[in-house]
Amino acid sequence: MKNIIGIDIGVRGALALISPAGDLLEIADMPVLNDGPKGRPAVNAPLLAELIYRWHASHAFVEMVGARPGEGAVGAFAFGRSRGVVEGVLGACGVSATHVAPATWKRAVGIPAGREGAKDAARSAAIRRWPGKAQIFARVKDDGRAEAALIAVAGMMKGARNG
Repeated sequence: MKNIIGIDIGVRGALALISPAGDLLEIADMPVLNDGPKGRPAVNAPLLAELIYRWHASHAFVEMVGARPGEGAVGAFAFGRSRGVVEGVLGACGVSATHVAPATWKRAVGIPAGREGAKDAARSAAIRRWPGKAQIFARVKDDGRAEAALIAVAGMMKGARNG
């Protein structure tokens, strides 16, 4: 099995490259430029493609996202656009993808259900799993990095159980 990618979708998301043994090899914040409608942040497809090509992964586990309760139309459309860009780039790069529901990946890596404190819980779980790379997850805004890495681990665990 080759390395795999975990992806936390969105303009504040990230990507993580994980070895088959679960080692964290690389992490990257989602490549975003403020060139969306009205100058809003948007995932940049060429930059994302360059990253995915360079990583030579065999598979990606992507957080399954949809419209969130209370989210306005503009936010929901932007989030959906991010998902479409990620799916399109993965397809163009020849990397197969499996979507993993938030509750599924969180349960697999031991993050309690519920929204309160979930971002810090993800950072804490990532630091426990990879203490030598704790600095990657040090800032509050590094929650996307932690989630991407944990999505990859949860996807590999799920794949190991089913395969």
